Amino acid sequence: MEANMEAKATRSRRMSAAILKSDRSGSSPIATVLLHAALIIGAVIMTAPFIWMILSSLKQFSQIFLIPPKWIPDPWEWGNYKKSWEALPFGRAYYNSFYIAFISVTCKLVTCSMAAYAFAKIRFPLREPIFILFLATMMVPHQVTIIPLYLMMKGIGWLDSHLALIVPASLLNAFGVFMLRQFIKSIPDELEEACIVDGANRWTIYWRIILPLIKPALAALAIFTFLSMWNNFFGPLIFLNSPDKFTVPLLLNLFRGMYITDWTLMMAGSAIAVIPVLIVYILGQRYIIEGVTLTGIKG
Repeated sequence: MEANMEAKATRSRRMSAAILKSDRSGSSPIATVLLHAALIIGAVIMTAPFIWMILSSLKQFSQIFLIPPKWIPDPWEWGNYKKSWEALPFGRAYYNSFYIAFISVTCKLVTCSMAAYAFAKIRFPLREPIFILFLATMMVPHQVTIIPLYLMMKGIGWLDSHLALIVPASLLNAFGVFMLRQFIKSIPDELEEACIVDGANRWTIYWRIILPLIKPALAALAIFTFLSMWNNFFGPLIFLNSPDKFTVPLLLNLFRGMYITDWTLMMAGSAIAVIPVLIVYILGQRYIIEGVTLTGIKG
């Protein structure tokens, strides 16, 4: 079955390459130049804030708001990174963010994959209306539900606790269920029927058949979840009060004072905070593309 899925993915990539090749062969040189120019301009616009953050982290404080702006630091203040790391407990914040993201990723993969398997392969009454209602929760802004969620966390004593961040994010995620369901639906029903004939129960099919076949989609969901939890600022701002429990985004906010903000140290701290995000994206971009692409393949 894995070989069959890989063959389908290979055919899909070949078809896409053939379409792109035909498009390129039929396009004029001027159109190609304009297309590449537009892509380069878009790339520059997208990366300019990141480049500005890195360069600002190496400037002196007096150079931050110069008019006209001065892009290149003079002199290069490499000590800003050491000052930023020592000014606040970044080590503790890194640990908090890592273990919150890790637990959230693990729990979300389990809950979303089980729900996706049920919606994709198990027939039960009102399955489709329940799934549509489940997807409708994606249209509700998180800010709308934050007050009821806050009252719930207060009622069970989870305020100023990481459980208030981990549990709600792990139990319900309509996007993750939808993505995995579309992938599981591409698995032929005959495979599941053969397992049932051989005496396998639902748990065995889920654990030994479904999960190994949806590894690309699971990897993509894990990356999305890690990036979301690592960059989460709103949730920790609402639920956490103790500095020793702060995550990295919330800790960076402490650089903002009542009368002045140390922008050089904040930019240095932001550059330090973005390192895990870049590593995860660079290592997992293949799984993101593959997982999202294969969800559209039908068995």
